[in-house]
Amino acid sequence: MTNRAEKAVGLDIGSRTTKVAVVEDGMLVHSRVVDTGTDPLARARELLSALAPNPQPLVPIVATGYGRHLAREKLGFPVITEIKAHALGAARLFPKCRTVIDIGGQDSKAIRVEGGRQVNFEMNDRCAAGTGRFLEVMAMTLGYTLSEFGPEALKASESASINSMCTVFSESEVVSLIAGGKSKQSIALGLHESIVNRLLSLIGRVGAEPEVALTGGVALNPCIRALLERRLGVKLLVPEHPQVVGALGAALSAANGARP
Repeated sequence: MTNRAEKAVGLDIGSRTTKVAVVEDGMLVHSRVVDTGTDPLARARELLSALAPNPQPLVPIVATGYGRHLAREKLGFPVITEIKAHALGAARLFPKCRTVIDIGGQDSKAIRVEGGRQVNFEMNDRCAAGTGRFLEVMAMTLGYTLSEFGPEALKASESASINSMCTVFSESEVVSLIAGGKSKQSIALGLHESIVNRLLSLIGRVGAEPEVALTGGVALNPCIRALLERRLGVKLLVPEHPQVVGALGAALSAANGARP
């Protein structure tokens, strides 16, 4: 049996962004998101030092995400998987949640949740298709900022057919479609639909049971949300700050007494 800490910190070192979350008495009281850049350890230390000059002795800290093993090796923090972290975080925000769709910078996940814990999951971590990185590259190819990409896709009156889900081949296909006279908005919608088709295959392997939460930075994309809701036939639960759900889960794990 573990003693619950009144205050705890979660650190999520992702491939694109690094996040910190602080919980107090089980409630999220602070969070922050920064670009990971080329030195994830430095970014992690920066986030933690902003909380206190030397936070480790003061509160328990658990790390998760792409760089969690670096945090364990260099900082001595206990770690949990991203799957567990997102299940814990989403269940805290949405107690009736039974399915979590997490779309991160380099991977996407579908997680079945029961009683606040994951019972099954599927993960795409071998290809950038269906991830934030794919969206970044395709937006750049079309001349959009990432924040413009989803809204512009929603303005399309028709969808261009995108046959390849490989980032390199899709980029070439987009260039060819532009040269062939297709509108940028229709191409953008086609790209979003191709991502959602890939996600639906992933989700189908675990089964989407309502209520369904959408987490990760891609949850901020309105076109991805709209297409997923239409295809799944459900209203998605989207946190106010979807990027910090994993860090929240890590903090909850720390509060519950996780150890290395």
